Parts: sequence; structure tokens; C-alpha cells
Amino acid sequence: MSNASQNLTPVPMGQPIAAAPTRAEVRLAKIEAQKAKNNRGGPVYPSSVSWSAVVCFALISCGLAWLVQLPVWLSGEGLSDPRFMLFTLAMMYTPTIAAFVCVLFIRRPANIPRLLGLSPLRPLGRTILFCALAFVGVPLIAFVAMILGSALGLIRLDFASYSGLDAAMAASGQNVPGLSIEMIVLINVLTLPIAIVSSSFAAFGEELGWRGWLLPNLRPLGTWPALLLTGAIWGLWHSPIILLGYNYGRTDLLGVLMMTAWCILLGVIFGWLRLRTASVWPAVIAHGALNAATTTWLVTFSDEKPGDSAIWGTILGASGAIVLVAVIVVLAVSGQLKKQPQPGLRLDESDATTSRTLS
Repeated sequence: MSNASQNLTPVPMGQPIAAAPTRAEVRLAKIEAQKAKNNRGGPVYPSSVSWSAVVCFALISCGLAWLVQLPVWLSGEGLSDPRFMLFTLAMMYTPTIAAFVCVLFIRRPANIPRLLGLSPLRPLGRTILFCALAFVGVPLIAFVAMILGSALGLIRLDFASYSGLDAAMAASGQNVPGLSIEMIVLINVLTLPIAIVSSSFAAFGEELGWRGWLLPNLRPLGTWPALLLTGAIWGLWHSPIILLGYNYGRTDLLGVLMMTAWCILLGVIFGWLRLRTASVWPAVIAHGALNAATTTWLVTFSDEKPGDSAIWGTILGASGAIVLVAVIVVLAVSGQLKKQPQPGLRLDESDATTSRTLS
């Protein structure tokens, strides 16, 4: 008998021979190992909605917003109060305070930065790509809304002499000697990236609450309910300044309802950025870009703009709603709202682990 024959170990009758793992099983095992390495600290989203935490978040963020703006209300000066913009900036950080109260004292997650979308940034390319998309795309959406508003006759734009900006500067005594109006417009447009970055610092205060904490905690309801409810709460949070006449020039419930409807539409897009990247940073950039661009594009207004009704021809009004709905339809039809990776994983890796869980 050969040495090879002597080294063979007989297999007992009836005992199955273990099959070698398939290539797909090996790949899944590697994905699971990478997932464990990248995502230490619990699930991406809560498995159920803690309504007590959601209610506490809404009460804290909205209550603090009213408290911050209380001096403006008591002054009786409304939007003319010189402290209004400073208090509004402080108000933008009330959702962040509410988020930290919730994660520290009400419903503490296994990994706070991960739940809030602060980290991990892996895959880094995905995060950078969607931040860049927000940086460029949101100002473009705001500009298209104004072009549409002009086409619909809601506003008048002047790309020839920029008469609206010229008249506004003359009225305020801000004319700069030696600089033509065209040069001032060019400076405004070229410094828009700087304005976006600066505005994003303030936007972070809101987004860490709305898309960082609230959206993931409502995610067990499903994508659409979570997006719509987050947008509604976000809109109602603006009540202290909307009721002073901010944005829509109305001091009644209708103004609040218009702001809420707009926030629901915009919240779908910001929420998509959050869910599509598993990161809050693209939503922060998008919010900062919106605030910066809506101010910058005012340089294109004509001095013949129709007074307070001009808002309806911008991203905040009817033309803006049309553009936002069109973007949302494209996202929905293309299946973008269904693509929701986990932090630290590529989309295909997330899909693989999800399929295994559901099978």
C-alpha cells in the first residue's frame, strides 16, 4: 500500500462532506467583515420610531426657537429690530441643541456620530461627489427658478444694466467709486463659493437636527413618510420669524403654511442627499448653498420688480415649487430615493448585506 493511501482518513457512513464556500459566499463574508470594521457601534437607523424622542426633539427645537426670538417680539419692531438677524442666526442652532439632548439623555445610540451622519466619511469619494453636487446644483436650481419666474411674468430680471441692484445701492448710499455696476455683479457672483462655505457654518446648526437626527429617527416609517414629516416639522419651526413677516410678508397662518409646504419640497431633496450618502455633510452644503444663492441672485432683479409679490418668482415661490417638484419627480422616477447605503460601505456592499438579511 502506498504512503498516499495510508494517509487517507475514512469518512463515516452518513456524514455529509462539507462543501467548499462559493465565490458569492466568500464575497459576502468579506463584505460582512468590512462592515463590522467600518461600522462599529450598532445599526445605522433605529429599528423603530421612538415617538417620545421625536416629540421631545420637536418641542425643544421649536420652543428654543420661540425663546430666542422673544426679544424681537417684545420689542414691537419686528423685522426692523437690529438684533433680528443675530437672533435668527442663533435660532439656527436650536435643532442642534435638541439633537444632542435626545442622543445624550432620551435615546442614546450606540454610536452618536454615525447616527447623526457625521462619520464615517467612507467612501470618501461618494461624500465629496455629493457635496460638490449640492455646491453647484442648489444655486443652479435657485437660478432656474428665477428664470422660470421671469418667463411666467412673476418677476422682471435685468441682465443688461442690473437696474435693481443699481437702484438699491443708490438708495442706501453704497455706491463704490471706480467700480461699475457690472464689476460689482461680477464680484458678487465670483464670491458666491465663499458665501456658500460661510453660510454652511450656520446651516450646520439646522441640518444636524433635521437631517442629522430627525430624518434617521423617522426612517423606520419608510422613506417618503420620513422625508415628508421631517420637512413639515422643519417648516413649522420657522413660525417665530414667518409670523413676523419674514420671506412671504405675511403675519398669519397662511404664511406659516406656505413656508411649511416649501420646506416639505426642499426637505425631500435635502433628505435624499442625506440618505443617498449616509452623511449629513451634503445636506449641510446644500442648505448653505441655498441661503447664499438666494441672496446673490437678487443682483439680477430689475428695478421694475412687482414689489412684495416678487417672492413668487424665486425659489421660495410658485416658480421655485415647479422646479423643486420637477427635481423630485426625476429623483423618484430614476430610483434615486431607493438607493440608501450604510455609512462606511459602498452602495453595492450595502445592497448585498440587505439582500442577505431579507432572504
